[in-house]
Amino acid sequence: METVDLDLGEHTYAIHIGAGLLNNAQLLRSTIKGEKVFVVSNETVAALYLETLLASLEGLNVTSLLLADGEQYKTLETLNLIYTGLLENKHNRSTTIVALGGGVVGDTAGFAAATYQRGVEFIQIPTTLLAQVDSSVGGKTAVNHPMGKNMIGAFHQPQAVYIDTDTLKSLPPRELAAGFAEVIKHGALADANYFAWLEENVEALLALDDELIGYAVKRSCEIKAAIVSRDEKELGIRAHLNFGHTFGHAIENHQGYGKWLHGEAVATGMVMAADLSMRLGLITQDIASRIRQLISDFNLPVCPPADLSAAQMIELMRVDKKANDQGIRFVLLESLGCAQVVDGVELSLLHDTLERRDGLCEL
Repeated sequence: METVDLDLGEHTYAIHIGAGLLNNAQLLRSTIKGEKVFVVSNETVAALYLETLLASLEGLNVTSLLLADGEQYKTLETLNLIYTGLLENKHNRSTTIVALGGGVVGDTAGFAAATYQRGVEFIQIPTTLLAQVDSSVGGKTAVNHPMGKNMIGAFHQPQAVYIDTDTLKSLPPRELAAGFAEVIKHGALADANYFAWLEENVEALLALDDELIGYAVKRSCEIKAAIVSRDEKELGIRAHLNFGHTFGHAIENHQGYGKWLHGEAVATGMVMAADLSMRLGLITQDIASRIRQLISDFNLPVCPPADLSAAQMIELMRVDKKANDQGIRFVLLESLGCAQVVDGVELSLLHDTLERRDGLCEL
């Protein structure tokens, strides 16, 4: 087992990474302070892993709630199901909420933990690659609104994150590929050597080589933890983790949540952000091409949807939560492994990226 600490002073917590952690009852129980536990999962994940988790929590007063599976269920209506389950089973402020699942489960259960009786403790047990390397780490919790992704949420740090890499073996290929989008993102914005390592190990990573996937999860968690420890509430450098997300969230919103997976939308968003970075003279064509090629190598899309016009994309980006009084805010690259926030991009340059789709799709 490997452990990455996320240092937030009094809110510091450990991210434990290893195979078979769901069977480690002593470890899982070590951060549960009360006797009552409320497990939130979804129908797909529960069929695979809920019984194992419940066995590890035997002796505690455990209630479980299964949500429908999919980004389209990351809503206020689903959040209310969690509140109702907590109230019906008389959970109090000493309750610990455990999120067992991917990003939708983690974000929704985390927001419930942030707001139920003004806040209860929770634990993340992410079962998808995307959740393991990104959404389970850092305390961002939220649900979607029909007009925008993650518009309703709160910062609420978990007591711990338990990453059982064995759960990746049950992921469909499309879900696994979507997780690699966030892995690529971490290399692109923070570690050029890590990015080059990914280029060299695509096939082995897609085959879930135990040693290599363990390293990828750990390195991505290290990068995110280092950034979050410097900027918990996203007032500065943490915004760099949104590389690709301004474009990506617009794609998700337009297509309808669940039609494009989050990682797929972010992947295409990174291609577009790299293209815009190149048009602004921040990076070379070679770097933009390497990013596009690596994303394609991991079986991820490099083109935005054909039915999403430049005008629609701009309008959707204007209601993104990262937008400010200066307009649309982008996270762009100034070199491979180094990102920056850019405001006030000229619309003509943005239109070049949005409209020259043939160039984005060529490999």
